[in-house]
Amino acid sequence: MRGKHGVFDFERRDGQDFVVDVALDIDTGTAAATDDIADTIHYGELAEALAVVIAGEPVNLLETLAARLADVCLADRRVHAATVTVHKPQAPIPLTFGDVAVTIRRLRPDTAR
Repeated sequence: MRGKHGVFDFERRDGQDFVVDVALDIDTGTAAATDDIADTIHYGELAEALAVVIAGEPVNLLETLAARLADVCLADRRVHAATVTVHKPQAPIPLTFGDVAVTIRRLRPDTAR
């Protein structure tokens, strides 16, 4: 997904690619029993909502971006916790590297886990 996040002016001007990995803690029992997508998180719809955040208002830090993405995941009350990793493979670092990433885990405040 393309976004314009980063601390440097050229990152916000030119943009760059971001890769997002999400793991959700949900109860899958009902969906497994009914085999109905309405009983689980529709990952296509979630991906679309996450893409809106990536393409949206720029932020300086991957930590901030990851937190915003986790908020989108937790907006569905069926999600007990979300682990979000944001990869920035073209980070402006003057060394050879494979990837820069930040991973956060957020729990729903009303969930005892």
